[in-house]
Amino acid sequence: MSVISAEFDQSFTANGHQLVYDIYGPSSAPLVVYMHGLLMDSELNRGIAQALAEQGYRVALLDLLGHGRSDKPTHASEYRIDSYADQVVALLDHLGAERAVLGGISLGANVSLFAADRYPTRVRALVLEMPVLERAVPAAALFFVPILLAAHYGRRVVNVTSGVMSRIPRTRFGPLNSLMNATSLSPDVIAAVLHGVLVGPTAPTQEQRRAVQVPVLVLAHRNDLIHPFDDAVSLVERTPNSVLVRARSPLELRLRPKRLTDAIVAFLSSLEPESARGRSRRPA
Repeated sequence: MSVISAEFDQSFTANGHQLVYDIYGPSSAPLVVYMHGLLMDSELNRGIAQALAEQGYRVALLDLLGHGRSDKPTHASEYRIDSYADQVVALLDHLGAERAVLGGISLGANVSLFAADRYPTRVRALVLEMPVLERAVPAAALFFVPILLAAHYGRRVVNVTSGVMSRIPRTRFGPLNSLMNATSLSPDVIAAVLHGVLVGPTAPTQEQRRAVQVPVLVLAHRNDLIHPFDDAVSLVERTPNSVLVRARSPLELRLRPKRLTDAIVAFLSSLEPESARGRSRRPA
């Protein structure tokens, strides 16, 4: 593994809140912003960032509001997936980047879709891992609503659990750390994030998705109720410049990443070279 430059715990302000990110690779390289899933954080994607940086890309891992090291207001109105797209573009502004490849897993995939719909000139391409679309809604509600209710009505128990988890030493395996960090969140934050996300729009409409013109790589696997494979197939069929790569499991990209990382690199390499307009205006 080659030595890659990285800057950790960087921050900027968006809409009055401090957001934290890490960035890998040189400032002159094409920029990729990769985002985590719901209640998770950037630890989940450190291996991906390292692998892509080794292939010549600059990768930013953003902790969305309410997640990881970023601010955690306790008002549900602060948390909408479509408003997370504004935070991503605020990061691009902070980095001085006109455009970037956006991507992420689950929540991160949906945020990227919203950004491509709302800010099409700022998005170079999309890498969407396990997007959550129409067929996923019932299963997602069945999974997350009990967590929301437990955080709201079982605050005392969740407080004890989060306190215990926050004291456990973290490991060298980022995805496990991300899960531990999620279980360390306070019940008020968990309830606010889930309430805001579940009440607001979860993905752009089918008509909005059809209007996405940038190249799209979709990574998906079978036998997952929250991230149905049929949703991924439908997304590829409805976006005009898309390709689907089937993962062997939901953990393949983090446990045995080479095959899927190679697919991502091949996709990024196929993009048109960045013009002067698309390059960073200044190094971060």
